[in-house]
Amino acid sequence: MRLRNVPGAREVMIENEYVFTEPEGMKGTWSQVFGNDNPIRIEIGMGKGTFITTLAANNPDINYVGIEKYSSVLLRAVEKQDELQLPNLRFIRMDAEAICEVFGDGEVDRIYLNFSDPWPKDRHAKRRLTSRQFMARYDIILKPDGQVEFKTDNKDLFDFSLEEIKEADWELPVVTFDLHNDSVLNEGNVMTEYETRFSQMGNPICKLIAVRNH
Repeated sequence: MRLRNVPGAREVMIENEYVFTEPEGMKGTWSQVFGNDNPIRIEIGMGKGTFITTLAANNPDINYVGIEKYSSVLLRAVEKQDELQLPNLRFIRMDAEAICEVFGDGEVDRIYLNFSDPWPKDRHAKRRLTSRQFMARYDIILKPDGQVEFKTDNKDLFDFSLEEIKEADWELPVVTFDLHNDSVLNEGNVMTEYETRFSQMGNPICKLIAVRNH
């Protein structure tokens, strides 16, 4: 899917108080950014921000950071935040590969991955956000009892993720291939824009939670 370039989006990102466009070197400083020691949860590839904005509004005692690579996509979330001005929500415009330069060891409580880019070509496997390469990054920034939550409607990507996460020596206490028909796991589920669209099309939503094996 080709992203539509929104004129001026990059300039809005640079000037907006809720967005960090050059976050390298910020690791270890997020409690200062938020002005408290509340848990920090991040969403990588947050799209237009419906999921993370909803979480931030519903959980004022948790800090949230949304990460998005493209200014034109992030712009929609920023517009929501300009209206809501939630004190526990910030955004970063960056490529997720640099995540260990932005968050310190054990600084993050939870990582959300929602409907991530499948990177279908085999040679791009390491770019998938559930690859063993990314799991190694998460291992650094997550607290010992932290977890990764992943949702997708892409069965091939989900199967790949299950194998990669096991290869990375993480455990999978939660796995479902049909989240919306699992009354226990679906309770309190916050939908993303893609999740709403795909479920309306009849696509089952897969979800896993990964925790460390040590």
